[in-house]
Amino acid sequence: MRPTLRLIAAMVGLLGIGFATTGWGKILHEERSLYSRIMVKQSGSILCLQFNVRSEQRNQSCIDIRQPRAMVFSYTRMSMSALLFNPNPQNILVIGLGGGTLPTAFNELFPNAHIDAVEIDAAVVKVAEQFFDFKSNEQLHVHTRDARVWTKRALSKPRRYDLIVLDAFNGEYIPEHLMTREYLQETKQLLTANGTLVANTFSISNLYDHESATYADVFGNFINFRLPESGNRVVIVPGTAVDDATLQQRASALLPRLRPYAVPIKRYTRMLIKDRKQRPDWRTDARILTDQFAPANLLQGR
Repeated sequence: MRPTLRLIAAMVGLLGIGFATTGWGKILHEERSLYSRIMVKQSGSILCLQFNVRSEQRNQSCIDIRQPRAMVFSYTRMSMSALLFNPNPQNILVIGLGGGTLPTAFNELFPNAHIDAVEIDAAVVKVAEQFFDFKSNEQLHVHTRDARVWTKRALSKPRRYDLIVLDAFNGEYIPEHLMTREYLQETKQLLTANGTLVANTFSISNLYDHESATYADVFGNFINFRLPESGNRVVIVPGTAVDDATLQQRASALLPRLRPYAVPIKRYTRMLIKDRKQRPDWRTDARILTDQFAPANLLQGR
């Protein structure tokens, strides 16, 4: 177990001294940042980072301190399916940090890869470092900046990414300016010719049709990866066409590497093969989200 997580586990065992208790677990940390109310809570061995933006507190990132590598949320496990389409990325971009689960996993799996993680809230970075043992290093860089601004500036630089993960989603809210056609077009320009993009986003709400139509407008066909047990979906834009046999071979090769992260990659492969053969389940004539038309929060709230 990592040193900080071992310390947290020991402290919680001391009768909960110093921790308030409200509803779900014990509060280890609470602060109001420029962007949200941030809390760190623990219930048993589960340690969670929570944000509140509009209506209620939502778990944004969780770890099991007994198995700190195992991914607690289905969407993080689902996002690792991008490796089926690009099994050896050397330049990785992650938009949204949370507790640092995905950047940390990519850094462990690909220690020589260059990884940029972009997070708007400096308080989130601090909490990830203090409570979730997130650490930047020579290969893993954190940029505290709005993702739209960072992306525009990155376009003037030579680096391009063979894996981009969009994860600026706190469970109830994605910033409107990170959902529009213009933003996705800018992000697309950061991909290498064979680069793969994966986005964690909504699986329900009136926003679903508009968001799906926007991704289709920018990227063409994409894989709409959904699980019956998850309220999230993962959009996967493969950089190159990969046949079913190759996907299955890659899943077998990835299986032992992803086992510590609790990623059922073979199950996901079977579902992805099925999903990519299905027709769109959204209104293909839905209006595209743009910088001039982006009522994301209104649509999500219905």
